[in-house]
Amino acid sequence: MEQEKKAWEEKPKPLIKETTDAIVRITKTTICGTDLHIMKGDLPEVADGRIIGHEGVGIVEEVGSSVSGFNKGDHVIISCVTSCGKCEYCKKGMYSHCTDGGWILGYMIDGTQAEYVRIPHADNSLYHIPAGADEEALVMLSDILPTGFECGVLNGQVKPGDVIAIIGAGPVGMAALLTAQFFTPAEIIAIDTDDNRLAVAKTFGATHTINSSDGKAVEKVMEFTNNRGVDVAIEAVGLAVTFEMCEAIIGAGGHIANIGVHGKSVTLHLETLWSKNITITTRLVDTVTTPMLFKTVQSKKIEPRKLITHHFNLDQIIEAYDTFGNAAHEKALKVILENNTETRKRQ
Repeated sequence: MEQEKKAWEEKPKPLIKETTDAIVRITKTTICGTDLHIMKGDLPEVADGRIIGHEGVGIVEEVGSSVSGFNKGDHVIISCVTSCGKCEYCKKGMYSHCTDGGWILGYMIDGTQAEYVRIPHADNSLYHIPAGADEEALVMLSDILPTGFECGVLNGQVKPGDVIAIIGAGPVGMAALLTAQFFTPAEIIAIDTDDNRLAVAKTFGATHTINSSDGKAVEKVMEFTNNRGVDVAIEAVGLAVTFEMCEAIIGAGGHIANIGVHGKSVTLHLETLWSKNITITTRLVDTVTTPMLFKTVQSKKIEPRKLITHHFNLDQIIEAYDTFGNAAHEKALKVILENNTETRKRQ
């Protein structure tokens, strides 16, 4: 994709290509940090003209003849990961590596930042929304909640009593912060360069916050932990400097859990880590925890709606990208893009 070039254009409505497809009319979608990485050129395999976006909720418009679990008019969550449910990887619960799916929406095929989207393998890639559910909160179940939980909290093996650090207090870092509390860690340190996001992290359950702008975050973490380091360090940015911060603050026997999308190489400091019994994990979200997280959202055990700071109409997407891309200045976390085209047509 041509770096930083974005446009809101008229494109043909997607059509059913396979009998397992569904066409969904988007009602609400959002912008992900990964979309910003695409715009920066970190994922050059994304084709020019691609409709990006991999999160959203909507109404089923049409289904292929082999789709059995969904019908026209159903209200659904779109999973960011497409799963055939039949291949070797899907049978392992590793949907992210599905041989006929995985993360393809807004990446290898057109995505959700549009009025309509084609969803392959609809039976395994959509979730029913019950009547009366909070649609905006459920947008967060498409990607950020399972990503923060699976790639950060579960891979990091957060346990009761742990001291954990989350580097990056953006939406996915906040999702890790919210879901880490399922396991009652003793301390949660949020690290970021944005004071506004750190203040929000405090309200979401962070016990300590550190602004890393002065370059002294490692020193402050080590002082706080009496030089022991943290039990779990979750990288939720995707930069070399933040990953290396994780390496510097991890304690003996600890876990570094990478969430961030890295477009450039990172130095692995084995000269200091080789003897520390640490585990480093990487993961692309599989969304296997989405049904469980759905229940926690419905019961209000966690309230991801609080992550939403801005609202736009879908045709204001360029303005929405400018806002999300200047998050510190705009005090933005998640933006909601609403497709009200049908409403306007009726007016």
